[in-house]
This record gives sequence, C-alpha cells and structure tokens, in this order.
Amino acid sequence: MLTGLNHITLAVRDIDASLGFYIELLGFSGHVKWERGAYLSLGDLWLCLSLDEPDTKSDYSHIAFDTRQDDFNQVTRLLQEAGVTCWKTNQSEGDSLYLLDPDGHKLEIHCGSLQSRLTALQKEPYKGLVWL
Repeated sequence: MLTGLNHITLAVRDIDASLGFYIELLGFSGHVKWERGAYLSLGDLWLCLSLDEPDTKSDYSHIAFDTRQDDFNQVTRLLQEAGVTCWKTNQSEGDSLYLLDPDGHKLEIHCGSLQSRLTALQKEPYKGLVWL
C-alpha cells in the first residue's frame, strides 16, 4: 500500500541557477550536489533537481508549497522583488501566488489546507461537484 509522497524530481537546465532559486528564494535546505543533480528538502518534502531539458507544458499541472498566513505577504513581496514570473492569478480559496521557477516549472505558494478547501466547497461548490 502507498503511504504518501516520497519525492519530486524536476528537470533543470542549470543546477546552480535552480539551487539559488530553491535555496535562496524559497528557503529549501540543500543537502548534496553532483555533476547532474542535487537533493534539497523543505519540511518533509525531498526534491531532486536533475540536469535535463525541461518539457514545457501549458496545462494546469503545478506544485504547491505551504506558507503561513502571517508570512504570505512577506513571501510574496520577496518573490516579486526578485522578479519571478507569475503565470496565473488566484481564483480559489486561500491566498496564493502562482510563479515559475527558472525552468518554467509551475509553482504555487498557498495558504490553506485540504480541509479549508473542502469547507469552501461546501459554501460554493464547483460545477458538477460530487462528494466521495
């Protein structure tokens, strides 16, 4: 049986540029780096950066990271001052900033939880929503 998310691997063009982004801007901890990759962590999340040609996509797939509500404005301001590119404006429950990493991977900084989202859906259900 599956027990949870193990790790995420992202293809990156430049290991050092990605390390700077994820460590300096997003606050990941760096662990090791080698010629074609690096391992980082954020809380319980293990992130592998792998030297490769990233595949650009135009769909809604993205990775969302938590931040506390008290920190959201500061985090948002820091990222905007660093010149990150935003790819979407927030239209759902909870504060969110949607940004791109140096290789165009879609990321989200989000304040909220599954429970806060489900509570919001009780008040304003999505079209065709079915509770499982």
